[in-house]
Amino acid sequence: MNSFARIVVGYHGCLKPFAERVLSGGLAIKDWQPSQNPYDWLGHGIYFWEHGPARAQRWAEEKARTEGGEPAVVGALIQLGECFDLTDERNTANLAVAYDLVKSSYEAAGKQLPSNQGRTEDLKGRKLDCLVVNYYLQEVAEIEYQTVRGVFREGDRAFDGSMLYRETHVQVAVVDPTCILGVFYPI
Repeated sequence: MNSFARIVVGYHGCLKPFAERVLSGGLAIKDWQPSQNPYDWLGHGIYFWEHGPARAQRWAEEKARTEGGEPAVVGALIQLGECFDLTDERNTANLAVAYDLVKSSYEAAGKQLPSNQGRTEDLKGRKLDCLVVNYYLQEVAEIEYQTVRGVFREGDRAFDGSMLYRETHVQVAVVDPTCILGVFYPI
């Protein structure tokens, strides 16, 4: 058993019709489509806030405001399996290698690398991060990772002089839906 066979509880912010389909079995977990935005923080996958139902709810509310509809949250038991965990220094070192390869290929093609962008220092549009993580997983990694996990400092400082931030969270991107062992409606 690998070191990331542990099970975590994750929360997925979404709109109510999607939550109802997943929770009723109308949409099989294996058919859950991953996010494939060019700015996804951990590359392409099905995104969960690890042990963060309130943060998932807030994200769902933001989604409902921009897209219309009623916010909802789906809870899930996730077995991390082969996890590309970005709290492990070996993995972040691998990202530096992948970045150098991506940068060289872009330079050779005369293309400009995308950058992380945003209105705040959080730079929530993580196009460069997404590109490098996806490249590593698809082109460099010697094993097939099932999940990607990372810690993100986000938001305002918790109090004056603090190095703690109000929206710091752990996110898990599930690449292999078989790692989602089951779903539930969080009460």
